[in-house]
Amino acid sequence: MNDLERDIIREILNIGLARAADSFAAIAQEKVLLEVPSLELVKPRDILKMVNKYQAQHVVVQSDIKGDFNGTTLMFFSGQHVQRLSRVCLRQTVAETLNLSEMQESLLLEISNIITGALVTQLANILKAKIYGAPPRAPKGDLAHALDNLLLSHPQMQPLIFSVITQFSDQNSNVELPLMLFFDRLTFDKILSIIRTYDLPGNGQPA
Repeated sequence: MNDLERDIIREILNIGLARAADSFAAIAQEKVLLEVPSLELVKPRDILKMVNKYQAQHVVVQSDIKGDFNGTTLMFFSGQHVQRLSRVCLRQTVAETLNLSEMQESLLLEISNIITGALVTQLANILKAKIYGAPPRAPKGDLAHALDNLLLSHPQMQPLIFSVITQFSDQNSNVELPLMLFFDRLTFDKILSIIRTYDLPGNGQPA
């Protein structure tokens, strides 16, 4: 992958995530700032460390991407997210908590569904791919352990991580909303192949 191809992938993600951020802003009734995603090749063990770090202080919602591409999004909602989204969407005043009621869990699943759906729709349109988001779920237990089994038993799942941090922003505070998006190597090869059909200078000269 050369620098130009890396920039194109990052820009494609930016477009998809901008639509996702707009959808999220409408739900949260907040201004949402979106940082430019980084593009990283990450070893499985490092992925597990990242997930463990976030899972300790967040509720995790997982949405799989299926079809022509194989991938997963992980969204990490903090106690502040639960509190603020409960107030805005459910009209409930609650303390910061990771112990969700059934209604709160349904809310986070629906928000993840909307955000992932917006992202996947944009990627499908831009890359002319048939992909869709599977219904989101809130994994129970140790998510890192489940990912560990997946990564070790499937050699092709040497993921490419797109690190994305979105932020709620209002007059009083910023609240980061970590979102991890990763594809397996076969999917990344497909994305690169699509990009390399474009008339780009420097094609065929990976960095």
